[in-house]
Amino acid sequence: MLKYCSIGSGSSGNCHFVSYKDTNILIDAGLSGKRIMTGLNDINADIEKIKGIFITHEHSDHIKGAGILSRKLDIPIFANVKTWCAMKDKLGNIKEGNMKVFENHKTYSIGDLGIKPFSIPHDSSDAVGYNLFSEQEKMSIATDIGCVTDNIRQNLYGSKLVVLESNYDPNMLMMGSYTYSLKRRVMSDCGHLSNEEAAKFCVDLINNNAQSILLAHLSKENNFPDLAFATSKNVLANNDMIIGQDLNLEVLSRDKVSKVFEL
Repeated sequence: MLKYCSIGSGSSGNCHFVSYKDTNILIDAGLSGKRIMTGLNDINADIEKIKGIFITHEHSDHIKGAGILSRKLDIPIFANVKTWCAMKDKLGNIKEGNMKVFENHKTYSIGDLGIKPFSIPHDSSDAVGYNLFSEQEKMSIATDIGCVTDNIRQNLYGSKLVVLESNYDPNMLMMGSYTYSLKRRVMSDCGHLSNEEAAKFCVDLINNNAQSILLAHLSKENNFPDLAFATSKNVLANNDMIIGQDLNLEVLSRDKVSKVFEL
């Protein structure tokens, strides 16, 4: 059974736990090592079975605890070449044998789990999302996406569970304290996905076999959970889709470990 849990998701730090049979991995480690370890203990995850930390991109809210965990638990870190070049100096000393390089759009096996990194548009060196595969099920993680590209659609279609960015509310962003240049960056095609954009994509995902959508990576300054949920709920209702009937829709917490989702 393919399992997923969010250890934390938001602009202040991100870490996802994925498990299948005897293989556990982390997608990103952007929280403190201590907090990640505590979160894993809270869900009784076998830390000894963590086979790797897979990085989406080099921003600190995705790599903060990666070096610490790698050194403490002797865990390999996986990323593409450009991301490694951008983050290597930020991680501290990593054993050469734990520095693993992958190519985007290739499917790899790690233990019992299949994993495929795919390119996403974000203002970083070479950001990726991930498809995760068990023998029969598929789930996907796609955050820090400035816009929904055809490539993202193709990779997310057929996923039973999708972790999808719903980062900001445009009105909150424009009225907030960010500088004008930062506001433009967030709203750009290489920035982040708004609540409305995420909601519209939810409709598309449900029409392509998604059963559970978890709204993720909410901005601390420019969003809040009830607003993200309500925006998607309204768009779904306008498309005759009912939460609890046509799909499971939830918002991942910045500060709390989620329940364990099973596929």
